[in-house]
Amino acid sequence: MEPVKITSADVLFVLLGAIMILAMHAGFAFLELGTVRKKSQVNALVKIMADFAVSTIAYFFIGYGIAYGVNFFAGAETLAQKNGYDLVKFFFLLTFAAAIPAIVSGGIAERAKFNPQLAATFLLVGFVYPFFEGIAWNQAFGIQAWLKASFGEEFHDFAGSVVVHAVGGWVGLVAVVLLGARRGRYSKDGGISAHPPSSIPFLALGAWVLTVGWFGFNVMSAQLLDKISGLVAMNSLMAMVGGTLAALVAGRNDPGFVHNGPLAGLVAVCAGSDLMHPLGALATGAIAGVLFVHLFTLTQNRWKIDDVLGVWPLHGLCGAWGGIAAGIFGTQALGGLGGVAFLSQLVGTLLGIGMAVTGSFVVYGLLKRFVGLRLDAEEEFNGADLTIHRISSTAERETLW
Repeated sequence: MEPVKITSADVLFVLLGAIMILAMHAGFAFLELGTVRKKSQVNALVKIMADFAVSTIAYFFIGYGIAYGVNFFAGAETLAQKNGYDLVKFFFLLTFAAAIPAIVSGGIAERAKFNPQLAATFLLVGFVYPFFEGIAWNQAFGIQAWLKASFGEEFHDFAGSVVVHAVGGWVGLVAVVLLGARRGRYSKDGGISAHPPSSIPFLALGAWVLTVGWFGFNVMSAQLLDKISGLVAMNSLMAMVGGTLAALVAGRNDPGFVHNGPLAGLVAVCAGSDLMHPLGALATGAIAGVLFVHLFTLTQNRWKIDDVLGVWPLHGLCGAWGGIAAGIFGTQALGGLGGVAFLSQLVGTLLGIGMAVTGSFVVYGLLKRFVGLRLDAEEEFNGADLTIHRISSTAERETLW
């Protein structure tokens, strides 16, 4: 087989994808900003920015090497070969890796200490996430070969339903459980105190930024210009629409559900977006929208797990559904392109969940034991903005002087 010829157009293609996904981190920030109370808005913005910077360091020095066996300890002349394609590919895959702490951030909002979370970000992106990334996308440990020999096909995750979203969501669930609920959220007699979103417009802005960037997340996962697929774009669109309409109906017009619906659909379609028929993508997205609405409600009200943005149902469960859905709607029997096996998808999805839960328990368990994870009662009452950053999002008192 002849080596793939990399052109400057390929470099630009991947670079544009990386920039689009980098912009999605603004979406994560504003989605969290709009959902939390006003006293934690500044913290939401700072966390996403700081987490991305720490993720870059962890992935550059450790994580990328674990996943792909590549390092950057060579001269700039060597690194710039092939128009610097390997460099922009790192940038592109970094934006995926950095989504892990961005996902977790929404679950642990309003009561988590700042520095321990930065430490968790470094450990998750440097050590936990790359192991499963290498298995799914770089043939690590022979697991893909074993799945193909056992079930006929490898585990297929084109754009990260499981590798990114399910892993991030299940890591987030463990962090939320170990952290505990916000003070006053649930009373001892079983009552639930509503903590309504501080800004529906900012929540909606975050959802829109994420939705637009997602077409870079999915389409640019081809990583080479001659492999670009309009089918991926169409399937992303249909899953987005399916998730939106399903959440609109199941959530009874609730704006929080309506704006998370497209995200649920897009999470779910990542894995099989290059295989499904558009009708299969529509069904995948619609099921994800319903799944998010009902599991978010159960998580918050029945199980009393204070997952502020619902990152476990949105990313953890819809991502897992996406991995499995690729093995259903990706088959030729249901109009897909084929080349996928249901049992490989199931086993690969469960493996990703298992590694995420285990890694998260180790990381957050050790941090909780040795440095603590959450603000004390007075700090939480004052809010993360004043406690950590010493300024509020709307500093009316200070600016009036």
